[in-house]
Amino acid sequence: MSKQRLQKVLASAGIASRRGAERLIEEGRVRVGGRVVEEQGMSVDPALDRIEVDGRAVTLEPLAYVLFHKPRLVVSTMRDPAGRPSVNDYMRDVGSRVVPVGRLDFETSGVMLLTNDGDLTRALLHPSSLVLKEYRLDVKGVVDERGLQRFRDSIQIGERWTQPAKVELTGARSDTTTLAVTLHEGKNRQVRRLAEHAGYEVLRLERHRFAGLSVEGLRPGQWRRLTGPELNALRALVPAVRRSSE
Repeated sequence: MSKQRLQKVLASAGIASRRGAERLIEEGRVRVGGRVVEEQGMSVDPALDRIEVDGRAVTLEPLAYVLFHKPRLVVSTMRDPAGRPSVNDYMRDVGSRVVPVGRLDFETSGVMLLTNDGDLTRALLHPSSLVLKEYRLDVKGVVDERGLQRFRDSIQIGERWTQPAKVELTGARSDTTTLAVTLHEGKNRQVRRLAEHAGYEVLRLERHRFAGLSVEGLRPGQWRRLTGPELNALRALVPAVRRSSE
């Protein structure tokens, strides 16, 4: 195995993100060959060098790619200080430590991708990737043309303005309207904030497609591994990852 940056090896082993790995190094918690690492950017060969964090040897796990149907009332983090159910509770049989690619809020259900491939994760989440995220949204009341246009507005989240969402009316009953919402970005609670901006109460929100992946055939709480063609399609979306793997 060729040499790699220490931060990348730690991230690939599921120890921490690259930034988290840098903090571990700064805190003097990482050793290579028995010596404390004192500088960032060190190159190591994980097949030859003994790498330790807090005295425990680091071993590279095989890369894993998991498609998960997240239920409502489950947090997208790997653990929750408040003791609520987390996606980690459903990943115990995967065999590798995987983490979510992005998040869904506590009350939102739908498709999630989890992996220990840090390069793919960063590429999919980078604003330039233009990965599509598609949602089914039920709101209370009738959405007229003016309301539909407000759903398509750019809104401010934090210090930035969002790109306009693609929003289409897909169903209506006397007291409920169903919308299809497609985003290129994934700002914090963006779809719910759009509904608030438009003046509608959210009854149900589900992400039914992420980067072309859907949870068809999976009940809430179930997961499966990505197929080879699905993984190839993901990598084709992010050329930087494709180049780094060649």
